Amino acid sequence: MLSVEGCMPQYRIAWLPGDGVGREVMDATRLVLDAVRLDAVYQPGDIGWEFWRREGDAFPARTIDLLKRVDTALFGAVTSKPTAAAEADLVPELKGRGLSYRSPVVRMRQLFDLYVCLRPCKAYPGNPLNFREGLDLVVFRENTEDLYAGVEFWPVPAELSATLAKLAPAFAPFQSLLADAFAISCKINTRKGSARIARAAFEFAKTNGRKKVTIVHKANVVRASDGLFLEEARKVAADYPGILTDAANVDAICMWLLKNPASYDVLVAPNLYGDIISDLCAQMVGGLGFAASGNIGEKLAVFEPSHGSAPKHAGQNKVNPVATILAAKMMLDWLGEEAKGRAVEKAVAAVLREGRVRTYDMGGASTTLEMGEAVARALPSD
Repeated sequence: MLSVEGCMPQYRIAWLPGDGVGREVMDATRLVLDAVRLDAVYQPGDIGWEFWRREGDAFPARTIDLLKRVDTALFGAVTSKPTAAAEADLVPELKGRGLSYRSPVVRMRQLFDLYVCLRPCKAYPGNPLNFREGLDLVVFRENTEDLYAGVEFWPVPAELSATLAKLAPAFAPFQSLLADAFAISCKINTRKGSARIARAAFEFAKTNGRKKVTIVHKANVVRASDGLFLEEARKVAADYPGILTDAANVDAICMWLLKNPASYDVLVAPNLYGDIISDLCAQMVGGLGFAASGNIGEKLAVFEPSHGSAPKHAGQNKVNPVATILAAKMMLDWLGEEAKGRAVEKAVAAVLREGRVRTYDMGGASTTLEMGEAVARALPSD
């Protein structure tokens, strides 16, 4: 596809609206990207619940092929439901075939090794939802391992129960249970995965003048997998003597983040804990309507808002698109278009500071598109 000037566009971006409000926040964000004059072609891709329902696959092979051919991707939102509900939503001809729903986002992260989940959480002046002013936290969440690895059993095979009974005395109380009376999810942390997410956090801190990295874990109880994560993170920390390092249990850090959030800077955590604390940090700066996220690997990065598909709000053009617009800002930075990224963030900050355009979550009545239009107008005209 040719750009306006008749030349091939500089960037190929997969455009993945997904489900529910995903399309609405993506439409608003496109206004901003067009206004910032990014030289790109946007290639639509199929992902989400409708493709699970009609095809039995929420992440079709054609979309996987698309992601292999692009420079980056912007993603809207996805619907996920429990096993029984997922089966019930299939078209009649697909029911009873043993199809199993799995989150397309988790699959994408693992298939393309998008091992960094980067979650910046900044309190922009003028946002009435700020817990405290001046907060600027960044969470690095390991994105491919831990309890999200997808190694789960229910019912539990008899051979697995027998093996665990031999290897782990603590399994004894469960050995006599019927296979469908309990479930097992494997928490898998590797040395490589733990070390590389820690290094990403410390490199970010070094590059951006951050003073402190906090390692989040629960190694006092989850000794094997979290103990390995903590050990590897501390090894990496030794390579960065100029950056203050501390460590905290995940339960304690949730308490201290609320009490003294300004004491923290960059946080790094295994997958599940990173998911939890990044949402906590997001709420302190206005909620998920302001929470942008990057899924970043060596060759591909996929950017998205952290909120879900919000089906009860779908089609109402009311949800806050700022998280998606800030995700686009992260995408611009990753592409090397830092000046455009700074311009987008300044425009968002200006709109929030002025306070004339506010979506319902901020107590206003502006629509999703009106917020996108306001940010686009706030961009420099040259």
